[in-house]
Amino acid sequence: MRLRVDKAGALGDRNRPRAGQGGRSFSSVYHTICPSQNLGTWFCTPHTYTPAPMSLSSTLTSPQVHVSAMAHFRVPHFCLDSLLLLLLWLYSASGFFPNIWSLVAAPSSITHQDLTEEAALNVTLQLFLEQPPPGRNPLRLEDFQGRTLLADDLFAAYFGPGTPSRRFRAALGEVTRANAAQDFLSVTRNDPELHFDAEQLIGSRTRLVGSLREALSAAYALEYTLARQRLGAMLHALQDFYSHSNWVELGEQKPHPDLLWPGRKLKNLAQAGDPMCSDCEEVSCPGNLLGSIFLTSGYFGAEPPKPPGKCSHGGHFDQSSLNIPRGGINKDSTSPAFSPHHDLHPQAAQLALQASVQALNLLRVRLGDTGFSRLLQISPASGLSFVLDTTGSMGEEINAAKIQARRIIDQRRGGPMEPTHYILVPFHDPGFGPVLKTSDPDAFWKHLNEIHALGGGDEPEMCLSALELALLHTPQFSDIFVFTDASPKDAYLTNRVEALSQKQHCKVTFLVTEDLSRRARREVLSPNRFQPYQAIAMASGGEVIFTKDQYIQNVASVIGETMMDMVTLALVPPVPTPKGPLMFYVDKMVHGVIIHLHGEISTFRISDPTGTSQDIDQDWGPLGHIQCFGQFWTVNLNDPPHIGAWVIEITAQGTPGVRVKAKTSLDFLFSFGIPIENRPHPGLYPLSQPVAGLHTLLLVEVMGLVSGIPNMNRSHVILRGSQEGEELGHVALKPMGAPERGLFTALLDPKILLTQRPFFLELIGQDDRGSSVQRVGPQPCTVVPVLLELSGPSGPLSPGHQTLLSLRISSFSGPWDLIITASVSPSFPLTSNLSRVHLGKNESAWGQFWLQVPGSATLDTLVTVTVTAEAKSNDPPPPTHALLQLLVQAFPPQEQLDDPGPSSRPSHNIARPDLRTSTLGPQRSGAGSTIGAGTWWGPVRGLLLVLGIAAW
Repeated sequence: MRLRVDKAGALGDRNRPRAGQGGRSFSSVYHTICPSQNLGTWFCTPHTYTPAPMSLSSTLTSPQVHVSAMAHFRVPHFCLDSLLLLLLWLYSASGFFPNIWSLVAAPSSITHQDLTEEAALNVTLQLFLEQPPPGRNPLRLEDFQGRTLLADDLFAAYFGPGTPSRRFRAALGEVTRANAAQDFLSVTRNDPELHFDAEQLIGSRTRLVGSLREALSAAYALEYTLARQRLGAMLHALQDFYSHSNWVELGEQKPHPDLLWPGRKLKNLAQAGDPMCSDCEEVSCPGNLLGSIFLTSGYFGAEPPKPPGKCSHGGHFDQSSLNIPRGGINKDSTSPAFSPHHDLHPQAAQLALQASVQALNLLRVRLGDTGFSRLLQISPASGLSFVLDTTGSMGEEINAAKIQARRIIDQRRGGPMEPTHYILVPFHDPGFGPVLKTSDPDAFWKHLNEIHALGGGDEPEMCLSALELALLHTPQFSDIFVFTDASPKDAYLTNRVEALSQKQHCKVTFLVTEDLSRRARREVLSPNRFQPYQAIAMASGGEVIFTKDQYIQNVASVIGETMMDMVTLALVPPVPTPKGPLMFYVDKMVHGVIIHLHGEISTFRISDPTGTSQDIDQDWGPLGHIQCFGQFWTVNLNDPPHIGAWVIEITAQGTPGVRVKAKTSLDFLFSFGIPIENRPHPGLYPLSQPVAGLHTLLLVEVMGLVSGIPNMNRSHVILRGSQEGEELGHVALKPMGAPERGLFTALLDPKILLTQRPFFLELIGQDDRGSSVQRVGPQPCTVVPVLLELSGPSGPLSPGHQTLLSLRISSFSGPWDLIITASVSPSFPLTSNLSRVHLGKNESAWGQFWLQVPGSATLDTLVTVTVTAEAKSNDPPPPTHALLQLLVQAFPPQEQLDDPGPSSRPSHNIARPDLRTSTLGPQRSGAGSTIGAGTWWGPVRGLLLVLGIAAW
């Protein structure tokens, strides 16, 4: 077994400068006439405007824009040769840093995250302008000019006030984290082809187009999570081009016309012998380019070595800039200490934004408006996902699932809450699957209606295997409903399914019809046999509801309730006791409150803040309507509910189940990360869970803010134990950026994260009257012992080929004795050189996996590799999981290059690890490259709409 253990150094140690200071304003004027066959012409009268210097939080004064003939045609997506810029103003920037935390190192900067979010918001607004909402007045462009563009405002204007933008913002978060990861991951941060460095322009364009191809293929296969990851990687490279090359210095004022079009050549590329830069001893090097007409980019670090006469990237962290010619050409920031061409940073950022909008519009053209909306989750609706036990005793449960599915399809078809996807996974013993995933409700209904209860009848069943398969294919922030009357045969998957549900942010609700007389028993059944369901429900924010056949259809109505995009209100304590009272808090932004109670409950009483109460036997009472279905109760409180603390008093045998849900526009997303400061890439290295021993940053994104309600500047977060509800920590939130963006951070001291118990995040704020506002995260968090970094190939998997995967394990506490296991879905052969490892504090280890893709593998199959590190000790911490998703595709055609002309320039082949070998074919010398035959995007015409307004 080969094993390398070394000290766990900085996570972001690629020596690329990403810091800067200061700001500048600039004057812009744009106009064009964009012809479109049979559609007329859109005219835009130009007006010059000069914004004053301001920060990201500033509003802008827009020019007056006059548009004619607008009502006579649908605006096409964009014109590549002539850009209609209705409004373009890019804030003063300090560099293409990875993400929001970079602003700590360089305030007032524009990051990769800013560029990506602004581009997505622009294209989303364009889609909304071109597709009027059903039953509502069309959006007007003038309503968004002169104001900060926010996701909440867009959704409220299009779908209606109070419509949550949670899924859209979460999708953008996936894209921006994948974008930033290119600067952090060990297998991407040092690859010049992923950053348009070292004159690797042909190779970089090949990799860029490859990422774009993969994003499209994954979206066509309805695997949008993978598509968003590849989109983020593509946008990173595209944005880097304008900062790392001399495109701006060549006087270009539009995005490169050929980067996104593989059928076109990259012309006028510098060759090996062309001197491009002169020596510059100063930190600012505005005149160090030699005036060549050739396109070049800077070398960085020691690998590959910089040839004589070539340009460096430049900046404090660039080792190559110490060699003559010194200096550099990067435009990452406005600080000369980090960016020798700092004065051209605004122009580079402006072109990067335009190019990002252009790339997103290309995806919109290829996917269509519906597919593009699903890619970015531009809808308040979620997916509908069923996991169905199909054994012979399940007839009533299957019928209940069919009734609820039919009701949802009929009621929501064509509306904003129509499910974006339909997922169905059957299971029995010994089999499970296959998974049905479709966006067609009729196809889903046809398949579901053909399922009948047949065979089997003994217990247990392969429930968790089917649930894992559903989680892998269900869109994020969706609900999954499991219908069964049996315990799981595959309980060993419990922890892995818990982690996957949290990664996907999916709630899992189990509807269990427990009736021992219906099942044959091979052995004596444990009274704790349903504990895996309880654990998964707790980890995912769902619930386990036990019922009987005669009530299953009524109980299944929770499916429709759950899909109404409700939030869960915090209970104190989180887990009820048989006789203790429970409390939850209602604020003035909450309405439509529903309480679920289930278990062996003999009595309960609900009391509002005024002391008014209603008992279990009052169907209609002063507080609302109570319905009982066996051992399951639903309470619909009257609107509007009284503001303040509500109390539920319960008498029960065992632990009752209680869940309080409500409608509200105010909610929050959260994520964790490692602050990377004083290094080449200041930013936030994203984490799925906190890691023991690390100073971890909590990033909170508040949605649904109304002016003055609540006053989130006085907010804090409580870390509350998921079982007893005890307070484990208390941290104040600090706002980042403009208040209307709702972004807050808190640095969690490692002492707070010593607990090995799950905990909830509880957000506390105030409304305009000083009253408390509380929201709780839908799922608990867990501190894991080590950090896993699982990396795969830069391209897709191919049938009949073996693929190398890389694993890095880093420990910041310990010592730990770790058992390393891995699994693949579907079951492709996987071998590894690492099964056990001992790590001390600040040590890391590397391992490798070899994944064999069978020649018979179906194209567009999603392959998921899960690696688990489990610590062995008397009191073991929760295991750590890393998940990597890849798509099976055929090898693309070899890259076809024209014969080099007299001005052609060869590129330098850089030796890269096999891990990152491009599957688009070998590099070739020449002036440009052609991938495949013809234009793979197809003919596209239209309009590019760019609104340079601050993202949420």
